[in-house]
Amino acid sequence: MAKRRANGEGNIRKRPDGRWEGRYIAGHDENGKAIRKNVLGRTQAEVKEKLKRAIGECAEVDVEQADEYTVGAWVRTWYETYSKPHVRESTQRFYEDYIEHHVVPRIGSIKLAKLTGRDIQKMYNEVKAKGRIRKKADGDTGMSASYVRGLHMMLHNCLDRAVRERLILRNPTEDCIVPKLEKKEMHILRPEDISAYLKEADRRGVLAMFFLELTTGLRKGELVALLWSDLDEKTMTLNVCKQAAGVKGGGVKVTRPKTETSIRRISLSQETVDVLKAEHAKHSELEIMFPSPKTMGMYYPDSVTAIHNKILKSAGLPHIRLHDLRHTFATLALQNGVDVKTVSSILGHFDAGFTLRTYTHVTTKMQEEAAATMGKLIGANV
Repeated sequence: MAKRRANGEGNIRKRPDGRWEGRYIAGHDENGKAIRKNVLGRTQAEVKEKLKRAIGECAEVDVEQADEYTVGAWVRTWYETYSKPHVRESTQRFYEDYIEHHVVPRIGSIKLAKLTGRDIQKMYNEVKAKGRIRKKADGDTGMSASYVRGLHMMLHNCLDRAVRERLILRNPTEDCIVPKLEKKEMHILRPEDISAYLKEADRRGVLAMFFLELTTGLRKGELVALLWSDLDEKTMTLNVCKQAAGVKGGGVKVTRPKTETSIRRISLSQETVDVLKAEHAKHSELEIMFPSPKTMGMYYPDSVTAIHNKILKSAGLPHIRLHDLRHTFATLALQNGVDVKTVSSILGHFDAGFTLRTYTHVTTKMQEEAAATMGKLIGANV
């Protein structure tokens, strides 16, 4: 009886076409049949080196299982098994968009074991240049650098799991170049426009919500998730411990913030507390701090964005994003002497360094003013 060749054993021969061929057994299928593979080269020495490398790799990769997956099949398996149960619904929507609109159509049919960094790089380039499903009003079909970087991060995690499960030897996303983030100019609500903005908010019955936003810089998901029980009038503090997000198919879901630094207790001014007390008197029977007048339930976060846009338009003010109200709070606080660490803790940033980098335009000016002050102080003694 012939001896069964073990995984990784091989032999070398010269082919009729003059090239050298090395054959080896990469594994066995479920019926015990050998899975045979080969390497080719111009010289025996070249093939010997390739064969040695291939035999080493086949000891690390589960060839039989790897051959079952295309990229599309694996990324969907990874998403349902390892990712979806552990990420927020907003992240799920992004991942489903990445997978179904970009990964599957462009590289989904490639065998997982054959996927290269070049395949992935080509996909990134196409998504960056013409990956938009719905064209912008100006006809632009490209996606932002941050979108492509999000796609890269998801795919990197997906293929890392494939490496751990011995489906591929290494992660091909490591060979890719992702676009650099475009630094966008920061906009704020100009101090001279705040009065007009708040008057229009008051006319629309949402003064308290936007007054609180401008004096605390809360994220919109944190703002709409607030309950009256989060407010302590005696100590004039607000407990920020949850956030709301829209869910697929409609509705709002309240969850714990992603990071521990996002859970915080912040101090409020007397003016802010007074505005909130007046708001509470309007609907004291409700638990939600800022209920939707249509449903008397929690606002859908994007509805707050729509209200903000209407306020700007009605007040005749330049357009800025709702998130720019958060930047407005931080910028004005820093410009008026609040230290960076305090601003960072109010905003719920991971650390003060991130706040410094985000608002470098403000802190640079503060440093210049500090330098001028110190120069005059020391210069007076010369």
